[in-house]
Amino acid sequence: MSEFDINNVEFDLGRNSRANLGFILLSTDLACEIDTYKMAPDGVGVSFTRLKTNDYITNETLAEHIDQMAEAAARIQPEIKPDVISYSCTSGSIVIGEDKICAEISRGAPYTKAITLVSGVVAALKQLEVKKLVIGTPYLDEINIVEKIFFQNNGFEVLDIKGLNLGNNIEFGTITPEYLKQFALSIDQKDADAIFLSCSGVRSLDIIEEVEALTGKPVITSNQGQMWHALRTAGIKDKLKGFGKIFDL
Repeated sequence: MSEFDINNVEFDLGRNSRANLGFILLSTDLACEIDTYKMAPDGVGVSFTRLKTNDYITNETLAEHIDQMAEAAARIQPEIKPDVISYSCTSGSIVIGEDKICAEISRGAPYTKAITLVSGVVAALKQLEVKKLVIGTPYLDEINIVEKIFFQNNGFEVLDIKGLNLGNNIEFGTITPEYLKQFALSIDQKDADAIFLSCSGVRSLDIIEEVEALTGKPVITSNQGQMWHALRTAGIKDKLKGFGKIFDL
């Protein structure tokens, strides 16, 4: 056996050879990180940091996230310089505003493409040519009102938005996927082109394909829409199986 040469170490491009994506999560989010790992194709790295957040989710507590946004973006592997960094909160993206969030991400990480979760949801719905939709959320009514206005202002007819009136973000992550499936089916309407299940902290990724099969229409969830958009923004156009019709495009 020949002697092993320790002086000629072999390197390749690593596990992030195609793209590196960064995500800014809430400290209380129990679903987004695992969902994102599930959807990451070979050669695409995903990295996370978290904002220290109030577990009680209201418009007021969501607005506070902007104070930490630039610092959080700067923490996500600055030596690697992620191709994309996304703020991973649906309601926070709406309450604070996409432009304001992206400006702060860019301030902390000027080398990246800054996006928000809700930007991905809007892009996915438009890619699917959705005009009319129904929305299910875990949120309090004060957040649902703002969310409905947001989607209307982005050109969608919101046939209905229903919330579970939960305020505790830890509770969001412990809602069972079976309950979310039944919730999605209960809000569906004949005239709806799609169903949107809002919130990065719920386990809706697990029931997308089942609800799509039962209703015959596309289902967009927060984490799925965000990941689809982040991948496309980074130039990754893989078709992925198991995560809904949007990834068939």
